[in-house]
Amino acid sequence: MIHPYYERVYLACGPTDLRKSIDGLAVIVKESFELDPFAPALFVFCNRNKDKLKILQWDNNGFWLYYKRLETGKFSWPDDQTQESKMISPRQLRWLLDGLPIQQKQAHSEVKARIII
Repeated sequence: MIHPYYERVYLACGPTDLRKSIDGLAVIVKESFELDPFAPALFVFCNRNKDKLKILQWDNNGFWLYYKRLETGKFSWPDDQTQESKMISPRQLRWLLDGLPIQQKQAHSEVKARIII
């Protein structure tokens, strides 16, 4: 289970060589994405076949590295090759992990109002 404390989720657009471990993925985050791998965020990488992914997360005193391999099917990974990383919501990550596209046109919109009448 992914640690609940994170504010942002970044996808690595295009395929990533998943032979890379924590240090190699952290270098991609820092140098290619120009982001801080120690930030309260999840950095998500997918292989060329779209059947494996890794998630890098900093937690207090060390990195978590989550790895998921699908036995059948593929992740609905965005084909956006124009940018190196793409920020998505935690909700969109859950959709992606469930095999759905990150754009769900029929999903209910988030309600931002926090007032009880």
